Amino acid sequence: MPNPTDAGARTGPSPGPGKGLRGGSVGLLASVTLGLSCVAPAYSIAVTLGFVTLAVGNLAPAALLLGFVPILLTAFAFRELNREMPDCGTTFVWTTRAFGPLTGWLTGGWVVQVATLIAMTALSQVGATYLLQLLGLHSLAGSSLAVTITAVALLAAVTSIAYRGLHLAASVQYVLLGLQLAALLGFGAAAFARDGAIAPSLTWLNPFAVDGFGPFAEAVLLCLFIYWGWDALITANEETRDGERVAGQAAVISTLVLLGTYLFTAFAAISFAGTGTGGTGLGNPDNAADILSTLAPPVLGTVLAKVMQLAVCVSAVSALLSSLVGSSRGTLSMAAHGALPSAFTRIHPRHSTPGFGTVFIGTTAACLLVLLTLVSADFLGDAILCIGLLIACYYGTTALACVWYFRGRLRNSLRDLFLRGILPLLGGLIMLAAFARSAHDTYDPAYGSTSFHGIGGVFLLGSGSIAAGALALAVARTRFHRFFRYGRTTVAELTITED
Repeated sequence: MPNPTDAGARTGPSPGPGKGLRGGSVGLLASVTLGLSCVAPAYSIAVTLGFVTLAVGNLAPAALLLGFVPILLTAFAFRELNREMPDCGTTFVWTTRAFGPLTGWLTGGWVVQVATLIAMTALSQVGATYLLQLLGLHSLAGSSLAVTITAVALLAAVTSIAYRGLHLAASVQYVLLGLQLAALLGFGAAAFARDGAIAPSLTWLNPFAVDGFGPFAEAVLLCLFIYWGWDALITANEETRDGERVAGQAAVISTLVLLGTYLFTAFAAISFAGTGTGGTGLGNPDNAADILSTLAPPVLGTVLAKVMQLAVCVSAVSALLSSLVGSSRGTLSMAAHGALPSAFTRIHPRHSTPGFGTVFIGTTAACLLVLLTLVSADFLGDAILCIGLLIACYYGTTALACVWYFRGRLRNSLRDLFLRGILPLLGGLIMLAAFARSAHDTYDPAYGSTSFHGIGGVFLLGSGSIAAGALALAVARTRFHRFFRYGRTTVAELTITED
């Protein structure tokens, strides 16, 4: 009789039958590119570094470094779980195997999809605004209607690319990511070389120099957002050569590349502009929303500043594409295991992509964007801020799922104890602590732009998303009895249908 603490003893999705995806489509480089692209490094550092600096001043690099720690620990959990269960459903499959179908469907399925959809609305809007500005259409860039129409067009474009296959998506991402990294590298090098730039100091990496826990906790929470998205690369594990090993390697590599890129950019920006509250200083609240747009002209000149603006634009579009690729494969896996309608298992016969899921996700993101825009621009902004709650929730649950799933093997070796036990446990606990801290902060009605009866709108949107998931879960239990009873589907094959 198997030991109940051994991996696999708990019911849940087992590595499913072939889903119709084209295996071996991408390698290590393409996987890393997919993960980095989904994070949108140029956009993420542009809209976050200013707020981090407002919280902790020139210790922003320390916050970036400390915020990276739970991300790296979580990446180890993703790598180990992927080696054991290489399924494009990733978090959904792993949390179901560890904690059962209820937790798997809600935390590993619903929360991930909702966070991605909200992020896609933000990315499409940012990409549209920057695109209109680059084209010199500044009046249209200030029009909510024009931005929304352009954003929907961008969603249609990336949906078409994702629909045609992962290989095409990866090829496009090489160009988009290359532009982002080149722009950030050029900006950093130019900032260090400018007259008046001060020499960077290692004291900027000292987290113990922060005056008070509150500001530093706020800064670290902001940093969690700028690292989020690298896990999208693991959803391509069934299309990756040697996916059990390569996808996990790519997860760790991509997070390390992000850390290096962010630290280099932060050091360069602080060296050039300082953290003062006037002019181009990073401590100026007027600059916080997009620090690179403020610093690029004096650092690079007017002409090259347009290149940085283009980099932020393509960064948003690139992340939009990667998010769509990952989300559609997540719904494919859920349907393959009997947790969603079978329509999501439809694979395009020529492109070998989840055709229905890709179009569904792209269309849903467009509808959500229009809906939130019609409600209020402030409402859309608070919806974006609530993503932090959802990120911490499912990252933390996944890390703890790794510990629980492998609990019977932790004594097998020192490697298993650390990489499958201690490190993921620390990562999971930090993530859940970040979730609790974020919930506490966002409850304040002064947090964000909206509130309702003395409760912050960001908290209501974040907790409301999870509550809506609980209602959706109750409905799903009435429709997908087999999954919620056994944690898996008994269908042996997926039907590949033409669209």
